[in-house]
Amino acid sequence: MIVPAFVVGAIFSALAGNIGMRIATDANARTTEAARSSLPQALKVSFGGGTVMGLGVAGLAVLGLSLFFMLFVGQFMGQEGSFYNNMTMVLEALAGFSLGAESIALFARVGGGIYTKAADVGADLVGKVEAGIPEDDPRNPATIADNVGDNVGDVAGMGADLFGSYVATVLASMVLGNYIIKDMADAGVVNSAFDGMGPILLPVMIAGVGIIASIIGTFLIRIKDNSAKEAQVQGALDRGNIVSIIITAIAGWFLIDLMLPETITGMKFFGEGTKDIPSRHVFYATLVGLGVGYLISMFTAYYTSLGKKPVLDIVQNSSTGAATNIIAGLATGMISTFSSVILFAVAIWGSYELAGFYGVALAASAMMATTAMQLAIDAFGPIADNAGGVAEMSELPEEVRERTDILDSVGNTTAAVGKGFAIASAALTALALFAAYVTFTGIDGINIFKADVLAALFIGGMIPVVFSALAMKSVGKAAMDMVMEVRRQFKEIPGIMEGTGTPEYGKCVEISTKAALREMMLPGAITIITPIIIGFTMGPEALGSYMAGVAVSGVLWAIFQNNAGGAWDNAKKSFEAGVEINGEMTYKGSEAHKAAVTGDTVGDPFKDTSGPSMNILIKLTCLVGLVIAPILGGHSSHDTSNNEVIVADEKRETKEVMVTVDMNSDTTDVSVIKVVAVSGNDTVTNKEITLEGETPNMDSIINDAKSSAMDSL
Repeated sequence: MIVPAFVVGAIFSALAGNIGMRIATDANARTTEAARSSLPQALKVSFGGGTVMGLGVAGLAVLGLSLFFMLFVGQFMGQEGSFYNNMTMVLEALAGFSLGAESIALFARVGGGIYTKAADVGADLVGKVEAGIPEDDPRNPATIADNVGDNVGDVAGMGADLFGSYVATVLASMVLGNYIIKDMADAGVVNSAFDGMGPILLPVMIAGVGIIASIIGTFLIRIKDNSAKEAQVQGALDRGNIVSIIITAIAGWFLIDLMLPETITGMKFFGEGTKDIPSRHVFYATLVGLGVGYLISMFTAYYTSLGKKPVLDIVQNSSTGAATNIIAGLATGMISTFSSVILFAVAIWGSYELAGFYGVALAASAMMATTAMQLAIDAFGPIADNAGGVAEMSELPEEVRERTDILDSVGNTTAAVGKGFAIASAALTALALFAAYVTFTGIDGINIFKADVLAALFIGGMIPVVFSALAMKSVGKAAMDMVMEVRRQFKEIPGIMEGTGTPEYGKCVEISTKAALREMMLPGAITIITPIIIGFTMGPEALGSYMAGVAVSGVLWAIFQNNAGGAWDNAKKSFEAGVEINGEMTYKGSEAHKAAVTGDTVGDPFKDTSGPSMNILIKLTCLVGLVIAPILGGHSSHDTSNNEVIVADEKRETKEVMVTVDMNSDTTDVSVIKVVAVSGNDTVTNKEITLEGETPNMDSIINDAKSSAMDSL
């Protein structure tokens, strides 16, 4: 059942990106036309286009998960066996939907990033630096490819990225919810709410109310003043975002109160035993997730926004050339990891202390609940950017370009902020998937003092670096081809610079397309094949260590590249309005501006190719591990453990019965039941029961063995 779920997940993810692309291309021209009348109308049209993308992604994700969940429940829940075991099979099959979604995201992010940056870098190097013509000038042969690339990378790519995060987060929360039900059952507590599925269905319900909250928030994103500037537009976007977060938080309180028992009994904390957790702690964990989503946006905005100190430092360093500009940008990206990683660390620790890994997963689910709003704000950016390109190529009045530039300036910040949100979602999603992986494999922990585990950790830390190198190299190769083609056209086609000749735009589009298809294959293969090799050759513990290495290293590289690229971009844009350097106003065309353009050209593949690709690498690695986890961990349709502890108060000694079931491969079809009974320091019973062939009455055999061992005590 995993295969059809995989196929449909891939189709839904591709459909979400396709919807976004179509709407964005329609909204580009409509935004330009709206800007002829007023700025408020232009904002309404451009944000409306982004809203369609956001709601389409969230709606398709919830629809796909819900349909397959109901289908698999009908398929597996009527079988013999415990609720936990049957539900585990449901969620294992559902993992195929998530894997399919993330696979398409890999191609959309990596391939889309290569496409857009090959065109962008080529257009900037030859058009701006060598020929000295403005951005989006129709005389530049790479202009069309550049504008198409904005939609490919920033609309379809971001949509597929967040679609994958959305699905994976909800899935991981459902897996851990099933584990909560098992913990409660082991403690003798049965939760009858929603047919006993309350903890499993809660993340889906939170996702649903998040969509409603996002719809309400979109109605608040309006401005009235036609002379409004960037601050007023940004304020309107922030208002809608904050309202959607508040509504989600309030709804989350009622959902948790309705779907969870007042006290979650016997919740397992790895290495700490079990605890009884009030359900309100789960609510507090969701608040942590919502807070992370908002704060990571603020941190990203600080390091990448116009007028902020990090960007102004890069502007000042541009006065002494491209080298110092690049050095300042690299430093900005590196230092920006501090605040974000501290935020992640506090969020992970806090949500775990509140409600274990279930709390961590629900924190991620709550943060992703407002994906529709976050994606709407993010997709608004490239729509506004391309609207400015349409205005430039159509030679519309200057006031039209001024209005689209205001939206574009805000859009640059929202794009960087959106990438920060995507990184945060990838980080928390990876941790939730990692916790789900541990439950599927049945491992109790990861011991890094083991040589193979430590080796896998280092390999995992290295993979994001290699992945980034491959992505950057791909952009460099494609950009070289683009530069050569643009130079050829300037040289061979008469009248281009005078505006009388027509550039061959299709040639540049073809270069980007072929480069994207060719260069994304190797990074994709590394992402999918490496965890499979490590899992089957080194075991589940080593694979868990590899996943941790990829997640930690990948998050750091993603933050660094995203924020460095965003800061370089807005440092360049600072010269368009004029900026003061050493007491003198400096504008476009100056030597400092040319240095800033060079820095931005370096930053383009950082923020639009290799940086965003880290999100996919992190999540897809963990998803592949989750899908193969049942095989690695010897999972079957029967309990992997069945422990019972009895304490004899009068002697103050612990008596314990442990029953484990080891399932070998399907080819041998042999089960071994191991029974150990311990009284104090003495082993009273230690025996194995070997079963061959199908054993439909496995549960009764386990219970009989358990009773016999207890009698021996």
